[in-house]
Amino acid sequence: MPGFDYDPACLPDLLPVYYRRLFPFHQYYRWLSYGGVSKNYFQNREFSFTLKDDIYVRYQSFSSQNELEKEMQKMVPYKIDIGAVYSHRPSQHNTVKSGSFQALEKELVFDIDMTDYDDVRSCCSAADICSKCWTLMTIAIRILDRALREDFGFHHLLWVYSGRRGVHCWVCDDAARKLSAVARSAVAEYLSLVKGGTENVRKVVLSDPIHPFISQSLSVVEHYFPQYAIVDQDILGNKDSVEKVLALLPEDIRKEMVGVCQTEKNPMKRWDKLCHLVEYKRSSVKKSGPYDKEIMLQYCYPRLDVNVSKGVNHLLKSPFSVHPKTGRISVPIDLKELTKFDPFEVPTISLICEELERPREDEAEDEELKDKENEQEAGERRRIRDYKRTSLAKYVKVFDRFLEAMARSRKGEMLKKSAEVR
Repeated sequence: MPGFDYDPACLPDLLPVYYRRLFPFHQYYRWLSYGGVSKNYFQNREFSFTLKDDIYVRYQSFSSQNELEKEMQKMVPYKIDIGAVYSHRPSQHNTVKSGSFQALEKELVFDIDMTDYDDVRSCCSAADICSKCWTLMTIAIRILDRALREDFGFHHLLWVYSGRRGVHCWVCDDAARKLSAVARSAVAEYLSLVKGGTENVRKVVLSDPIHPFISQSLSVVEHYFPQYAIVDQDILGNKDSVEKVLALLPEDIRKEMVGVCQTEKNPMKRWDKLCHLVEYKRSSVKKSGPYDKEIMLQYCYPRLDVNVSKGVNHLLKSPFSVHPKTGRISVPIDLKELTKFDPFEVPTISLICEELERPREDEAEDEELKDKENEQEAGERRRIRDYKRTSLAKYVKVFDRFLEAMARSRKGEMLKKSAEVR
């Protein structure tokens, strides 16, 4: 599509248009106020803005949707981060008595970044991604979403593409937002499996019997592993990558596999032979580990930044923020369409601003609305029609469905409580 290529030099011109006409403020405010769950809940929420030239402004807070809109349109942040709900308004934190300004609540969040997989992907490195390694994000979402829903009983999970090389998860249930730092750490540790830094060769060590959570995770990994690891990453194709895999095996199996690799050149057959040798050893030698499963998990299991999840006051990039380097919008991911999600098809700010400028038939109608409505209502109506004319529309729709599900859940809880009172 002509004109969609993103040029970072154009960002100062595009961002004012984005915040004035396209950013979904109504849904955004609805999300973060949680139906007015408690007094000052939105007002006590911290926002931080990264402005042009990397100027970082923390402890921003707003009394209403209107105030948030005006300030964002005035400051034009290059990046928006969301923090905790505090005991006092973050913008007044310097006026509060020392020690009494406390982070009270925040969504339980997870950050999965592709750079943490650099030791197990050969197609890209650092901030680069491609369709081959993006499979790792698909695997991460499938594993973590199932565990958070089924093992912990959470319902309201918002998965968001970061705009460049990773994904974020916002667990928005009331119980999740109230979790202490200790409880958040416990959840994050439960979900963490790949342990140890660069000095650790073997980063996944399984006990026998395998925990049900790990078995469930393995069923996801096994589905993707042959195509992702053996074919796309070619982990058993060349000498260096073969040596990395064999280093994860005990010496006796490793020696046999060296011989196998000298005679068998087909990577998939090499993998089949490795699995056969591991299984034979397990059936004949007590305490022999499930080394093939450990390899699959080491190469494919989600790699979490536990520090992001355990801190109540940790900031995380906001949905619908624009990534300054790629220009892509940080959009919600529809899990029903997860296998079709392509980060390279996510709209850039250049594209949606270009789409906005295409001629439309309802300009006259807009002028009539200006006369009939007050300024805020007219602005809101225009913005809804504006984003619906762009590639951003389908992602806002995903966000809308998420908000509707939360609203239904709140209504159900209120009806249940009123029935109990009777």
